[in-house]
Amino acid sequence: MGTSVLSLRIDGELLERLRHHAAKRGMSVQDYVVRTLIRDDFDERFQSAVEETERFYGVN
Repeated sequence: MGTSVLSLRIDGELLERLRHHAAKRGMSVQDYVVRTLIRDDFDERFQSAVEETERFYGVN
């Protein structure tokens, strides 16, 4: 299994929030994001966020 690079453009305020959460755990932002993505419940939380966003914007 190889590796890939994921590049993100995010709001400065969100980046600061990520830095704060990562620092509380003694982690880099990159490690914090990866750890969040591999959590067991990520798929469920992501699906809930997608559904909530679709409801908000009225997407069918």
